[in-house]
Amino acid sequence: MDEVYVAGIGMTPFGKHPTQTAADLGAEAVLLALEDAGAGRDDVEAAWVGHVFQGMAMGQRALGQAGLSGMPIVNVENACSSGSTAIFDAALAIRAGAYDICLALGVEHLSQRFRGAFTPDESDAEAHIGLTMPAVYAMRAQRHMAQYGTTAEQLARIAVKNKYNASLNPLAQFKNPVTLEEVLASRLIAEPLHLQECAPVSDGAAAVVLTSRRGRDRLGATRAVRLAASALKSGRSEVGLPDMTVEDLTGRAAQEAYRQAGIGPDEVRFAEVHDCFSIAEALRVEGLGLFPHGEYPARVARGEADLGGRLPINGSGGLLGKGHPLGATGVAQVVEVVRQLRGDAGARQIPGARVGLAHCRGGKAQGVEGTACTVNILVA
Repeated sequence: MDEVYVAGIGMTPFGKHPTQTAADLGAEAVLLALEDAGAGRDDVEAAWVGHVFQGMAMGQRALGQAGLSGMPIVNVENACSSGSTAIFDAALAIRAGAYDICLALGVEHLSQRFRGAFTPDESDAEAHIGLTMPAVYAMRAQRHMAQYGTTAEQLARIAVKNKYNASLNPLAQFKNPVTLEEVLASRLIAEPLHLQECAPVSDGAAAVVLTSRRGRDRLGATRAVRLAASALKSGRSEVGLPDMTVEDLTGRAAQEAYRQAGIGPDEVRFAEVHDCFSIAEALRVEGLGLFPHGEYPARVARGEADLGGRLPINGSGGLLGKGHPLGATGVAQVVEVVRQLRGDAGARQIPGARVGLAHCRGGKAQGVEGTACTVNILVA
């Protein structure tokens, strides 16, 4: 199967965009990605577009506004993993030899479509009794605290780290760093999680141009980055009382990605991880095998996950700092990894960035641990 490369990246600022539509944002990201790849509209052979709440034919609307039409366009809905699933699908098509140059777009205008806390699907038993996603993660946080001695202060430091990183990212929703005291003083949402430890409602779009080796050479994309692995898994049926501090879904997706890339977790130099809540970053970093199970919050407190630390996590600011427009998040993570591998991340550049990982997990459905999880590994 052919190798896959990210030849171009594009991303809008994340935040609230009351004067723009989802199609506006998507078109902006697409045009930026095409320009970065040195590609014309006619070079794109097929496109996959991830979104969650944007309605019918979102891809056709966004791409049409960018002047692209006529090629196969596939709309992808896979909860928070929608955008990264679009990358998975496009990469698979390239590896199969069907296309040489494809586009993956993630887009969401969440502020026009959603209010309040996310809930599981109404068919889920937990949703039926009123459980929300903040409550789910609050219970997971309390379990992590009970089992491993994790403290509320250690969890809050994850938000401090990520919002500092976001202050260095011109496209992030939050531009100002916060102190530990400010995080702990923010409104309690579901004990022990405070407002500053929860991802915000966001609008935005991100796009990547994916190519085969032949497509890369055709475009003359000398700064293309190799997509060494793209793995997708769905949650298994839950039986009994599983350990809430263990993410089987993340672990299985990671193992498949490591297998594809021919590396182990010890070779990853930095990662973008789906931190919808502070505790989510801890559970997922541990599930990826990047830090020992039960130890991540304490290690964050020691600076090991900082930009200059042993293994930087969420240098972009993550969902907590950069923002979380659902369908765009997974693509934006890959955009950040590419920037780091190219050495284009500016004040948040990670020294020696050669192997980067992007993890995106989302959703909760009846009877299964989680809806979907993608892990992408890129190599300079």
